[in-house]
Amino acid sequence: MNDLTIGTIIAVLEEIFGRGLFWTMVAVAVLVTLAYLYVLFRDRSVNWRKFLLAQLSMPFGAIGAVLFVQAVTDSDFGDIGGPIDVIVLLAIAVAGAVGIAILVYTAQSLMRGRQRSPIEAH
Repeated sequence: MNDLTIGTIIAVLEEIFGRGLFWTMVAVAVLVTLAYLYVLFRDRSVNWRKFLLAQLSMPFGAIGAVLFVQAVTDSDFGDIGGPIDVIVLLAIAVAGAVGIAILVYTAQSLMRGRQRSPIEAH
């Protein structure tokens, strides 16, 4: 592998997760991102109470992402061999934390609808 291209990265991820699971995760990520953008455009502002609740879910997303990758890849924490493994593990945790925060914020906004401010209600 001389060049690191998008095609190479996709091939590696398909090998790690399996083709079906990888593309399912991509589809879910795209759908959640589109829903998040819809909510942001619809509301035209961030609801800070929903944002706080979304942030409180971040540790669960980080831990869940790491455990998910460990389970899917048949790896164990004893297999961590060097600094790059720790960096990748931290990147997975950050991605899980951010992903769950976006999911929680979006789900709250879609379930509760647009919250009008007291100024808009008059």
